[in-house]
Amino acid sequence: MSQIKPLVPGVFYHIYNRGNNGENIFIEARNYAYFMKLCGKYVSPVAETYAYCLLCNHFHLMVRINDCQSSEDWQSSSRAFSNLFSTYTKAINKAYQRTGSLFEKPFKRKPITNERYYKALVAYIHQNPQIHGLIDDFRDWPFSSYQAMVSREPTQLAREVSLAWFDGSREMAQYHETATSFKEVRDLIDDE
Repeated sequence: MSQIKPLVPGVFYHIYNRGNNGENIFIEARNYAYFMKLCGKYVSPVAETYAYCLLCNHFHLMVRINDCQSSEDWQSSSRAFSNLFSTYTKAINKAYQRTGSLFEKPFKRKPITNERYYKALVAYIHQNPQIHGLIDDFRDWPFSSYQAMVSREPTQLAREVSLAWFDGSREMAQYHETATSFKEVRDLIDDE
C-alpha cells in the first residue's frame, strides 16, 4: 500500500474525488451551493482556488496550496480538505437519511507541473459536464467556475492569475473552444 503524499505548500494541484461506488454526491441544487460554501470555510484559508466543476457524482478543483511558516501549517492543508469532505458527508447523511462514507478515500491529488498542463486542466475541468453528457454546452453548466472566469463580477476565484496564464479572458474562451475534444485535453493532462 503506497503512502499518501501530503499537499505541498506553494504547489498547484488538481484535487478530485467521486462518490463511493459512483453514488451521487450532489442530489439537488442546494447541495452544490453548500459544498462551495464549505470550500470557502475550509479550503480558502489554506489554498487559492483557480477553477472548479461540481458534477452529480464527482468534482474537480484546481488549487494552489498557500505558502506556510511551519510544519503545522503544512499539515493543516490536508486536514482542511478532510474537514470539507467529512462536514459535507455528515450534512448529506442527515438530510437524506443515509449512513457511511460518501466519498472515495483518499481524495485524489495531482500536482500541476507546467503552464501547458495548467491550461489543459482548466479546459478539462470546465468541459466535464459536456463530456459526461449532462449538458450540451459546458458554458451553461451552473456549477463550474467558467462563467466567473469570463465575467467581471466579484468572485472568490484567483481569477486574475488564471487569466494571466491565458493572456486574458478572450484568449481563455478561445482556448476552451479549440480544446473541445475530451481526448485532446485528457492526452495533454496524461502526458504530464
